[in-house]
Amino acid sequence: MASASSSSARHLFDDSKKRLCARVGVNVNNLGSVARQVVRSSKTNEIMHQTLKNFTQVDVVSDYSNQNLQKMTLILQHVGYQYDVMQDSVNHLDYLKEQVTAMER
Repeated sequence: MASASSSSARHLFDDSKKRLCARVGVNVNNLGSVARQVVRSSKTNEIMHQTLKNFTQVDVVSDYSNQNLQKMTLILQHVGYQYDVMQDSVNHLDYLKEQVTAMER
């Protein structure tokens, strides 16, 4: 009877050992899955961080471009004023030339 009980205990131990190994194998596979997900997530965080950094840089460059465009618009307006003044001066010179020729006659 001692041998029957010892063989039953050995069989129970072997069965438990097999089930434990199977569970550990499943957990190792799950762990690999979790590890891959963690690596993907960390890469996703890095990508998101880099994307946010790039977006911020683009936003700053866009603001500078907008400011430069406003300055160029103002410069263009002033150049237009100066052109108008020079055009008036040219027209005035033509009038003065006519007066000078009239006085010379």
